[in-house]
Amino acid sequence: MPALIQLRRQRIKNQPFPLHWETIIQQNLPIYKHFSPPLRKRLQGHVNVILAEKQFVGCGGLQITEEIKLTIAALAALLLLNERGDYYPKLASILVYPSAYVVNQAKPVSNYVMEETKVVRLGESWNRDLIVLSWSQIKYDTQNWQDGHNVILHEFAHQLDNENGTANGVPILEHKSDYATWAQVFTQEYQQLIKNVKRGGQTVMDAYGSTNPAEFFAVATETFFEKPNLMAQEHPALYNQLKRYYQLEPREWIEIHLPRL
Repeated sequence: MPALIQLRRQRIKNQPFPLHWETIIQQNLPIYKHFSPPLRKRLQGHVNVILAEKQFVGCGGLQITEEIKLTIAALAALLLLNERGDYYPKLASILVYPSAYVVNQAKPVSNYVMEETKVVRLGESWNRDLIVLSWSQIKYDTQNWQDGHNVILHEFAHQLDNENGTANGVPILEHKSDYATWAQVFTQEYQQLIKNVKRGGQTVMDAYGSTNPAEFFAVATETFFEKPNLMAQEHPALYNQLKRYYQLEPREWIEIHLPRL
């Protein structure tokens, strides 16, 4: 990373963080109250950079407010507390709709025919430079922490996954030696989730994670932060890989110890 960018970001990180901004984050990031003062300071610095570098665009008549920007930035910053420092380099704009939105999706029905259907979505991460989110879903997620679903964590995990140019469930890891263990653990856990979903069994992770390896990583990230106790109990190897990658221990922030499945 160029030194000038590092210096500029460091200045942005050190900018004052208004008290009412912290109040908004406390209201919309339930685990924030359990953070140590240094961790809060790190998160605030990352929030400052994300607010300075990313464009927030209201869609469908939605007016972008401080609450919307701070809520999205705070949860996106949560994934950067391992000091990766890149701040989602491919991401330029975050589009926010008031609620679920409809997109046209083309799918092949034969070798020569494509069928276009309307699909309702709550969020999506593009391989280019966009994330699209539903504000009503974000509010629901912040009020239902520990249900294992979080559209911001999910879509920003896709951005991490895609930083190396391929959305394959393997983000950029710290050391080359980390990739072999990551591949072994994630492949085994992904295949096991597919089997469990096909059998109709109860799973810690949402069944959507069985769609493909990229979705598995995104769903695993949601589960890691929202259901850490259950994930650590039922999938210790997967939990430890994510703990090492994010360099965080979410079990320290969860008040309720949920029972085993």
